[in-house]
Amino acid sequence: MKKNIAILMGGYSSEFDISIQSGNVVYKHLDKDLYNPYRVHITKDGWFYVDDNDQKFQVDKNDFSLTLNDSKIIFDAAFNIVHGTPGEDGLLQAYFELIEIPQTACDFYQAALTFNKRDCISALKPYGIATATNYFLNKGDKINTKEILDIVGLPCFVKANKAGSSYGVSKVKTESELTPAIDLAYKEDDEIIIESFLNGTEVSVGVITYKGEDTVLPITEIVSENEFFDYEAKYLGKSQEITPARLSEKDTKKVQDLALKIYQTLKMKGFSRSEFIFHNGEPHFVEMNTNPGFSEASILPQQALAAGISLKDLLTNTIEESMKA
Repeated sequence: MKKNIAILMGGYSSEFDISIQSGNVVYKHLDKDLYNPYRVHITKDGWFYVDDNDQKFQVDKNDFSLTLNDSKIIFDAAFNIVHGTPGEDGLLQAYFELIEIPQTACDFYQAALTFNKRDCISALKPYGIATATNYFLNKGDKINTKEILDIVGLPCFVKANKAGSSYGVSKVKTESELTPAIDLAYKEDDEIIIESFLNGTEVSVGVITYKGEDTVLPITEIVSENEFFDYEAKYLGKSQEITPARLSEKDTKKVQDLALKIYQTLKMKGFSRSEFIFHNGEPHFVEMNTNPGFSEASILPQQALAAGISLKDLLTNTIEESMKA
């Protein structure tokens, strides 16, 4: 008997449209012989099943059920591909744990931790994970540009602490650019992280739970045409994404081992994609995405294909792994 799978997409952040695109890719490639897929848009106005004619039907949040033609549909699992809040910061994960419906992303604590760049870096430092030098700001804090730049130097990056797809991120080259960059970041979040510039090769490493094993996927090297891997580079073709990355065997093993160590240290499951920059020859951790972009051209699907895992197999494995617990 086929299982009913809700594909969660949308969300409450600037990444809404990107998440819809990702969700539609999941819907397209999900094995229809095994599953009945239902696209569920998560919006601030409500949660809605959207059929193939773009008709909307409200989902009952009390038990996450759907009524169609006087028939109540109960979901066997939720495929969580909501980027940003509430799908990547732990809110949906906690909700589904409470109502005892499996969902495909990591658990709520791990989602909240990794979504908060500052907390994630702080949690990993005792394990010897190298990162950029950083400076934290909360909205309302006094801004002392000299103090900040004495710590992080120039150039530096100013980032919204809890945001994805490079929203609220700026590369700052001069002291006069710092305050406008902080103002931009505050449009996305009331917390900011300012980081020293890491000069070197940038790579993205996917680690997933595949057939019960923590599995490191082939590495992707990122070569941006812009100042950094920003929104245009990620989604508008302004970058090269080279899989497998042009790294030595030694560096490949070094960053793969580090990505696996982080995944297991944080007790992750499901998808993850961690970003690293080789600075002075050593991989420095930048951040982890637990619901990364999922178009056919996105990095994680690219890496899975390079590992010989089709999109259909990847999605099937993700759903089945979520229902093991």
